[in-house]
Amino acid sequence: MAVSRTLRRLLRIRDLQEEQSRLALESSQGELNRLEDALKATENRDRRGRMLVDASARTGELPDRLSGLEETRTAIRIAAVLAPRIEAKKVDVANHQLEFQSTRVARKQAESLITDAESLDAVDAGRRSQQALDDWYSSRLHQARGQLVHAEDSADGASFEGNSTAEVNTLGESEGENESLPEARLTIPFLTLL
Repeated sequence: MAVSRTLRRLLRIRDLQEEQSRLALESSQGELNRLEDALKATENRDRRGRMLVDASARTGELPDRLSGLEETRTAIRIAAVLAPRIEAKKVDVANHQLEFQSTRVARKQAESLITDAESLDAVDAGRRSQQALDDWYSSRLHQARGQLVHAEDSADGASFEGNSTAEVNTLGESEGENESLPEARLTIPFLTLL
């Protein structure tokens, strides 16, 4: 069975699906990283606001104190908005990871099917090749038997003599088959058996 176009098309589709799910995962991971960076920036803003409040307590500057309090309050509000978004994005990233893993498994299964089909094809091709060699050898033996019988009929039981001869057994497996011929071994000119 040759690898069908359908299996190759399935593998190509699985490759595309895996690529799309990988891109979706990378995009989702990128968004999560941006949200986490924004949260870190918010924490830094809160820290700067507290430092302004501390500095204004030493210097007595009221505008620094008010801006520090406002920075802290704004940072707390932004952190309150970012925290649920980060948690939702983590769930989204986890879902994209599962989807990516399932598409990767599906692609590997399609590759496995194609590899198995190709290995079966190779085994079948080897088997057909061996069968062809066996048939060829069997036909040569059959031709040799035919020539042996023909030589026996034309010689009336006498053996041929020549410069180039080969001895051939009558190819009978049991003694009963060899008894049907007058001579068990004949000399046939120009016949070579493998």
